Amino acid sequence: MPDLKNDLNALRLERDPARTRRRSGVVWVVVVVLILGGAAASWAWFARERPIEVQTAAVEARSAGAQTGVLNASGYVTARRRATVSSKITGKVVQVNIEEGMFVKQGQVLARLDDSTHRATLALAKAQTEAARQGVHENEVKRDQARITLDRMNRLRKDGHVSQAEVDAAKTDLDSTDARILALRQQVSVAERQAELEQTNLDNTVIRAPFDGVAISKDAQPGEMVSPVSAGGGFTRTGIGTIVDMSSLEIEVDVNEAYINRVTPRQPVVAVLDAYPDWQIPGHVITTVPAADRQKATVLVRIGFEKLDPRLLPDMGVKVTFLRDMVAPASDAPAAQPATLAPKTAIRSEEGRSFLFVVRGDTVERRAVQVAGTDGERLEIRAGVTPGERVVVTPPPELQDGSKVKVKG
Repeated sequence: MPDLKNDLNALRLERDPARTRRRSGVVWVVVVVLILGGAAASWAWFARERPIEVQTAAVEARSAGAQTGVLNASGYVTARRRATVSSKITGKVVQVNIEEGMFVKQGQVLARLDDSTHRATLALAKAQTEAARQGVHENEVKRDQARITLDRMNRLRKDGHVSQAEVDAAKTDLDSTDARILALRQQVSVAERQAELEQTNLDNTVIRAPFDGVAISKDAQPGEMVSPVSAGGGFTRTGIGTIVDMSSLEIEVDVNEAYINRVTPRQPVVAVLDAYPDWQIPGHVITTVPAADRQKATVLVRIGFEKLDPRLLPDMGVKVTFLRDMVAPASDAPAAQPATLAPKTAIRSEEGRSFLFVVRGDTVERRAVQVAGTDGERLEIRAGVTPGERVVVTPPPELQDGSKVKVKG
């Protein structure tokens, strides 16, 4: 029987060890190449330049002849006539006739105080005055009697029926009565002045509006004590309410003293309330207060409105742009050219030079510009950009010339 094991061994193929090693080396080279290629592709993916998200705004053109801002400042709407109405005397409130937002006329009764004590005191003063008058009348009757007695004594003295001493006594009685009448008349005058004082105190229990205006606060209620001075701690009020004359509204702004030379009387301004950012309010400079604040290095400027509006309220925040006065050019002068305006936040400065970034497709171009005046939240650009171009607003620090960008929105 043939040996199967030997037959199988005869069919086996002998492997070349050198060829096997060469084949393994090729495989490892391919694996290494693939790994390096994947790593390079991954590095290129992560190291690629990503676009920077930015916000843009268009450069605008302002019509020729429009006014240019020379200075910006912030302040508040204030009222020149504003009063916290109080009483002249201390007393308990029994009636309050105002509410917030109510219009009041000059002399209108705003509140009343308890007047029972003052009425009683006034009645006493009037009674004392009347009693003093009665005393004067009584002594006037006695004076008439003393004068008659003196005349009789003089006649009897001529006839020798009375002595000179009796005549002198009668004259003394008349003179003393005259003196008593004079003193009583002085007492009547004092009593009348006292009655007038009590009448004034009684009138002071009625609190009236000092001028036409609008009540912006109600500070007291019936039953509370009010006083013209601080007394009684927190249990005593010093005012009934606050009245504001809305026709006296104006703006007060603090201007840095380094730029106060740009402000002149009657200079036109544009005011924008924080509450109404799209509403431009024309105004003018009233005056510059002739005093500087050494702590803040500012000067107070008063600004008036060209026209009042119900939307204007005291203590509103406001931003003011002082405009350059535009003088009409002579007939032979060249016509004014339109101005180019860009947002303030788009301008950056470096080493005293101003520049901005102009969007070009998906990249930006750094552009040097020449800045002139101010127009609200925009700057006038004399050279560097043209109207219609879009510039980056608030450019991020990493933004450079040629950077790829992606416009938000």
